[in-house]
Amino acid sequence: MCLNLSAATAERRTPAMRLKGAQAAIICLLTLSAVQGQDGWSVTYTSTQICALKGSTVDIHCTYTYPSRVNGNVTVVEKAVWFTKMKGDEHVDVGTEAEFAGRVQYQCDNKDCTLRITDLRESDSAEYKFRFVTNQPGGKYSGSPGVTLSVTVLQAQVIKTWPTLYPTWKKVTCQSSCRLPDPHSYVWYQNEVNIDRKESSFEEYFGDADSISCAVKGYEKLPSPSVCVDDQTCNRVSYTSRSICALKGSSVDISCIYSHTHPAVSKFWFSPERSHQQQHRSHPEDLRKDSHYAGRVEVIETERGRSTLRIRDLTERDSAEYHFKFKTQSVEWKRSLPGTTLTVTALQVKVSRIISVHQTQTEAELKCESSCSPAGRLSYVWFKNGQKNTTQQTSAYTDYFNPGDNISCAFSGYEDYRSPSVYPSKLPSVSVSPSGEIVEGSSVTLTCRTHVDPAANSILYKGNQTLPLTLEGIYHFTSISSEDRGIYECKTEDQLSVSLFIDVQYAPKLPSVSVSPSGELVEGSSVTLTCSSDANPAANYTWYKEDDNSAKASGQNFIITDVRPEHSGSYYCEAQNTRGRHNSTSHHLTVVTGKSIIVQNIIRLTSVVLMLIPLLLVILWMRKKKPLSSTAESNELMETMEVRVR
Repeated sequence: MCLNLSAATAERRTPAMRLKGAQAAIICLLTLSAVQGQDGWSVTYTSTQICALKGSTVDIHCTYTYPSRVNGNVTVVEKAVWFTKMKGDEHVDVGTEAEFAGRVQYQCDNKDCTLRITDLRESDSAEYKFRFVTNQPGGKYSGSPGVTLSVTVLQAQVIKTWPTLYPTWKKVTCQSSCRLPDPHSYVWYQNEVNIDRKESSFEEYFGDADSISCAVKGYEKLPSPSVCVDDQTCNRVSYTSRSICALKGSSVDISCIYSHTHPAVSKFWFSPERSHQQQHRSHPEDLRKDSHYAGRVEVIETERGRSTLRIRDLTERDSAEYHFKFKTQSVEWKRSLPGTTLTVTALQVKVSRIISVHQTQTEAELKCESSCSPAGRLSYVWFKNGQKNTTQQTSAYTDYFNPGDNISCAFSGYEDYRSPSVYPSKLPSVSVSPSGEIVEGSSVTLTCRTHVDPAANSILYKGNQTLPLTLEGIYHFTSISSEDRGIYECKTEDQLSVSLFIDVQYAPKLPSVSVSPSGELVEGSSVTLTCSSDANPAANYTWYKEDDNSAKASGQNFIITDVRPEHSGSYYCEAQNTRGRHNSTSHHLTVVTGKSIIVQNIIRLTSVVLMLIPLLLVILWMRKKKPLSSTAESNELMETMEVRVR
């Protein structure tokens, strides 16, 4: 079944088979895959195989379960990760791998976790597995087998169906290495002009100089490379990469392959964004003439039909989309299809958390961040006081830091483009007391302070709200509530900051009950009652019928598939977690039998008839009165005529 979601589940097909399905937000879901463990430990994946287009976004989703208690101890999830590989006995979190920098997001809550990967690359094709770690002895679980992601690129293929009789009659097919969308969900471009075709393949007469390209409907920015319909040279431009990530201060090469049937009068690289800023959108300007790129741009053509734009000393303002244009005496190649998008990024070291503060040392976890990462299998390189740390290769780095220590990071192979240095010993610290689980209504103290001499002021934030601190850097919750749950950031005057997440546990709030369908229920039909309650940890639900102490069902939904008269009555649900329980108000179900329906219909019909009888009597009376009036008027007229005759 194909769904309009954000990842594609697919079956492998040979290139000759037609595409059916959709990519990144266009998905074909095969099945639910449950990896069941023992004693309630499990991971369930929404899909087992996903097919997505290069450059798109994909969501890989799972739910997981674990015992709420083990030997009387409450189970708490301490860590949840997605991984594709191991390093020794360690499961490497994809969020810490260099090649995923700036492209990975976790969305996890209430035994539900989604991995989102943006700007997909073919190197992202792998088997993704989910793993969670709890506070219980041996309480670790990985869902295996996982989800196989296949990242593909569309290809337009040209087939000569009648090469001898009709050499210009061709069949074109849009193909992929895995299953993509419905065959009526395509867009075709002939010489970069959108033509009215929606099929995955079609037959048509083409000119010798024509080029063809295809895309998925709704994802026109991810088209296939243009190909010549004929074996000879045609008019076309194909970019080597649709997106490139480069580091600030470095150089980048943006390349394309092009051809034209007549000699070129002009050819150059340009950026639509720059043309728009300079109010020359309809007349693109050669980047070599743009003052912003002065002395930093050159165009290289070492071989016929290949052009490379090289930009040196990159700045973040260089982030833009770049196009190649040529013009002959008969053709001007425009930019209706996407070019190459360049993103210029700068690495930055941020503090994930302060683990402990000692008299002469600070133990902290640092993270190397960027908005994207260069292509290739990369790793991180960490520098402490200018010396390379050979053991840390992920984005996270935990260590003890002395006063004066400075830390920076870089991508492997790009060590000359490091992040600015930070000084962990100058960082503020944020802590909460009491440690451990925090329950609604309890007294909680949050401390935000620096550890430098002389002391510096610290500021505590929750979102955009500034919270008042005492001179000792303390913020006190007299009675903490569920609304206080969230991330708190402790920041110094020079903008160094650390953050802390406060998780407030609370008993279920008043549950609400919904019924589908609503109204009276017909005997033999089905009904679903749903219970919802805000709670942390998530609530478990039990269903009861008034005047009956035994539970009728457990779970958020209570489904009665064959409704009978004895099901009539008032029902309520109980929401409970480790912090308490709360009952909903009662909801009454009324069941009517077939005989009851007949009796009700007879009563309704009788009521209608009784209401109509007076109306009918009035109508009959009015009709009877009208002829009498007419007769009287006729007699009066005759008498008048007789008098006149006399």
